[in-house]
Amino acid sequence: MTVALIDNGSLEPAAHQHLREVASRLSNRLRVPVHAVSWKHSDRIPAAELGGRPAWTVDAFLRSRIAAGERDFLLVPFFLSAQGAIGSALRRELEHLQAEAGGFTFAFTEGIAARGVVPAIAASRIRDVLTQRRLSAAPIVVVDHGGPSPASAALRDRLAGEIAATLSLPDTRVVAASMEGRHPPLLRDTLRQPGLAGQDVVVLPLFLSPGRHAGPGGDIATLCQESPARCHLAGLLGTHELAVEALAGALLHHLSQSHTPSLA
Repeated sequence: MTVALIDNGSLEPAAHQHLREVASRLSNRLRVPVHAVSWKHSDRIPAAELGGRPAWTVDAFLRSRIAAGERDFLLVPFFLSAQGAIGSALRRELEHLQAEAGGFTFAFTEGIAARGVVPAIAASRIRDVLTQRRLSAAPIVVVDHGGPSPASAALRDRLAGEIAATLSLPDTRVVAASMEGRHPPLLRDTLRQPGLAGQDVVVLPLFLSPGRHAGPGGDIATLCQESPARCHLAGLLGTHELAVEALAGALLHHLSQSHTPSLA
C-alpha cells in the first residue's frame, strides 16, 4: 500500500513545502512512509524553489507507482472535507484513471472536518489573535474559498456555528463568508456591514496552507486591507498541531482496519 497526503495544489512554493512538512510529521508519528502529492498545479513550481525536488501531482504519481507494481493507494485529504467539490472531482479523476490503467484500488481517510477538530483549532487561533492584539472581544468572520458546491457552503456555515459554540459566543458574533463564488455572503460585502465596518474584526481563514488566497499577501489579506474594518487575521488551520493529530488519527484508524502487509 502507498499512502499519500493530497492537497488541492498551488503555484506557491510555501503551500507545497507545508504539505511536505505535514507528510513528514505524519510519517514520523506513525512510522509509515507518507508521500506529499498535489492534485494539480504544483508540478509547475520550479524544482529549485522546492529544495531541488519537483512536486508530484496525483496523475503522475499514481502512474509512476502503478508502473512500479503498486496496486493499493490510501489517500489522506489535506483539505477540509473529502466530500466537497475538490474531493468529488478528485474521485472522478481517479475513477477515470482506474478505467484507463485498471487493476488498482484507492480509498480516502477522513478529512480534518470529519474528525471534529476544526472548532477547537479555530478557537485556539482566535484566542491567539485576541491576546496578541490585546482585544477583550471582537466579532469574528469565518471565511472559506467559496467552492461551487452547496455542500461547501453548508460546511462553512456549520463550522461557523460550531466555532461560536466552542467560544461560548452567540451565533451573531461569528459570521460565515466566502472569499469568492456563488454562495453569499462574500467577505468583501460582509466587512462593509454595520457593526463590522470601522470596528476590530477577527478574520479566520478556513484554509490549511499558505498560498495565493491565504497567508501573507494573499487574496484574503488584500480584501481585509481594502475593507473599512480593522481586520486581524488569525492563523491557518493546517499549521496547528491539532490538525496533524487529527490526520494521524484518521490514518491510523484506516491502517488498523487494513490487512495490507507492507507500505511503500
